[in-house]
Amino acid sequence: MWYKNILWGYPIFILLASFIEPRNTTPVAVTKRWVISENSSLCVNGSTNINKFACDIPAYDRTDTLTIIKGKGDKEVVLSGNIALKVQSFDCHNSIMTHDLRKTLKEKQFPCLHISFLTLSEFPDLSFNPSSITGWVNIELAGTSKRFEVNYRISMDAQKVIHLLGSRDLTFSDFNLVPPRKLGGMIKTNDKLSVAFHLKMMAMN
Repeated sequence: MWYKNILWGYPIFILLASFIEPRNTTPVAVTKRWVISENSSLCVNGSTNINKFACDIPAYDRTDTLTIIKGKGDKEVVLSGNIALKVQSFDCHNSIMTHDLRKTLKEKQFPCLHISFLTLSEFPDLSFNPSSITGWVNIELAGTSKRFEVNYRISMDAQKVIHLLGSRDLTFSDFNLVPPRKLGGMIKTNDKLSVAFHLKMMAMN
């Protein structure tokens, strides 16, 4: 009798198994694309032995795209894309300072500053309240390329505009540049610079 119960048990087990869907616990890769708008900006803050200065590029004259890829189980998020900023667009709100900065950055020989985006520490949670993350970028300036970790603040406003604010301290010497001097060296620009950029973007998908 027991073997008849076993024979009846197999069809019932198969029937029940057909109604049970296996759970997919494998992480799914996620890809997002953001289009950078023209009203994005970059600012460089520095100082001399007598005062402070701020030089900015108030608008971005190109349309570029950033791509964010989170792979299956990856801890680090890939952020790819780059922006090219014209050195000639820097405005220090002082004609002498503007001329000196462009000359120091070798504008005629290297007309653009390039920022290539590499990674994010985590996939961003877009909301009205800004969240803090970090990421790695490659900055190419005056013919020298160097990798830096950047601090970000990211959020999305009511119009679905994504705001990515990045900041990082750099030095002229990072790029083998000599800070400008004036009046026979009496006015000396300090080596340290604080760079901040504000990317305004719209999601493509």
